[in-house]
Amino acid sequence: MIDLPIAVGGLIVGFIVGLTGVGGGALMTPMLVLIFGVPPLAAVSSDVVAAVIMKPIGGGVHLRRGTVKLGLVKWLMVGSLPCAFAGVLLLKSTGSGEALQAHIKLGLGYALLLASAGILVRPLLVRRRTQVVPAANVAVKILPTILIGAFGGLIVGMTSVGSGSLMIVLLLLLYPQYSLSDLVGTDLVQAIPLVSSAALGHILLGDFKLALTGSILVGAIPGVYFGARLSTRAPDGVLRPILVVALSSSALKLVGVSNAVLPYAIPIIAVFVFAMAIPDLRRALALRKSVGS
Repeated sequence: MIDLPIAVGGLIVGFIVGLTGVGGGALMTPMLVLIFGVPPLAAVSSDVVAAVIMKPIGGGVHLRRGTVKLGLVKWLMVGSLPCAFAGVLLLKSTGSGEALQAHIKLGLGYALLLASAGILVRPLLVRRRTQVVPAANVAVKILPTILIGAFGGLIVGMTSVGSGSLMIVLLLLLYPQYSLSDLVGTDLVQAIPLVSSAALGHILLGDFKLALTGSILVGAIPGVYFGARLSTRAPDGVLRPILVVALSSSALKLVGVSNAVLPYAIPIIAVFVFAMAIPDLRRALALRKSVGS
């Protein structure tokens, strides 16, 4: 049976993912846990399996456009495939029952804090990039690339967060010569085998719920499509700070910050995040004025 409220939530999350390019795991899993009361392990397992169907949509677009560096994909996979499956094994080794659910909740909270930092830092890295050079002139840094894949795979296997929120930031740091579209395309394509490996682990060892995954996909697939269609018009300087505030608030809740503290912490985070976004907002306004004139 399709759960209509979860399908609507999937539609909203899918739309935001298509609009901003933020990884779905950073949004979908905390929504399932905090809003719909889904047990953390079931939320992670079902979201990872849903990602197996969602990732090829964006990856296929970039493959057709030629914005995928297959040399990087190969070495990222060397690290990510075994570590994604190992992440599920490591998760299961932390306990069972309520103890396991508590560990997943805590790990998800910390992963969201990292994802929030990644979303915040990404525009700064893009602005400070060196001149883009032809792909043939960029040497692949094999060991660091494998380590990025391993880190991302481990985090995705344990929390479903990371393939779109953390790894792209690390790739921006390691390969500043590549264009942003090339790195986004590369990250999307390497995420397909990554989440497939994690999904296999969760189907065998996790708490995969077919009805939950189906409900997510019913809303998320059209949401991603329409969000991607509107992405060129989206006020990125406003959307990303809102996402950071939402993810940070969810993270604080998941790691057990008291409800008495949250009303004070969230406004402080919001002021800090929007202050950092002011340069992007000014650039966006200046660009609109120049286009209008």
